[in-house]
Amino acid sequence: MKRFEPLIEWALLLCALLSIGTTAGIILVLTIETFAFLREVPVTDFLFGTNWTPLFATPSFGVLPLVAGTVMVSAIAMAVALPMGLLSAVYLSEYAPLGVRRMVKPILEILAGVPTVVYGYFALLFVTPLLQQVLPGLAGFNALSPGIVMGIMILPLVSSLSEDAMQAVPRGLREGAYALGATKMQTSLRVVLPAAFSGITAACILAASRAIGETMIVAIAAGQQPRLTANPLVPIETMTAYIVQVSLGDTPQGTLEYRTIFAVGMLLFLGTFMLNLVSAWLRARFREEYS
Repeated sequence: MKRFEPLIEWALLLCALLSIGTTAGIILVLTIETFAFLREVPVTDFLFGTNWTPLFATPSFGVLPLVAGTVMVSAIAMAVALPMGLLSAVYLSEYAPLGVRRMVKPILEILAGVPTVVYGYFALLFVTPLLQQVLPGLAGFNALSPGIVMGIMILPLVSSLSEDAMQAVPRGLREGAYALGATKMQTSLRVVLPAAFSGITAACILAASRAIGETMIVAIAAGQQPRLTANPLVPIETMTAYIVQVSLGDTPQGTLEYRTIFAVGMLLFLGTFMLNLVSAWLRARFREEYS
């Protein structure tokens, strides 16, 4: 077997270099095309402009409407996923019997395996008509419906990672709290949750990053009307939905309009990359505390 170890080592090295090279290639393409775009459009107009109409006869390249739509849908998703995910994690970690936990956790994680296009049509054809019965002013395409469904989609991410963080809390902390007369609820909320805070925060940031990068749900159910608004009842457009719109093939390659998808993609990449870095830092800190 020793004669095969160098081959295995080289194979592993090639796999690592392939992943690094793929990431570097993505960054290189985004950087080249983004700088080509910014040579024709001032960066201040792109980052702080309030009108996004790059495909019109008189184009405007202010990306703030796309950023606002992305942030609003992601905020709605987190408002749904965060409380439900944390409550599910507390139940599975502190209250559920072992048999129930082994059965419920995989079922909950099945939600993460549903194709996002299915979630998109579920938001458009089921959730939106249901919400329109409660909110008569709700448009057929809106930010509220895909935000809620996106929250359901990322719920397993928050729940599973938070539950793992709470399970990693040393048993001695729980026993010490019980010895001092604390109830199970007090132990869960005042001992376990603070001790697992960094891991829970990392899970939430990772879920937020997943929500920001989601494409099909917003492309199907949110509409394609970039507007700078905080009203979730009207159609909006997110950065990912715009990239899908232009990537359908109607816009000629090499044009300024085509390069907008790389500029938007670079902005999206930087945002999710920063969130992932914060999440990785928090997870590393969490491991150091309880290793």
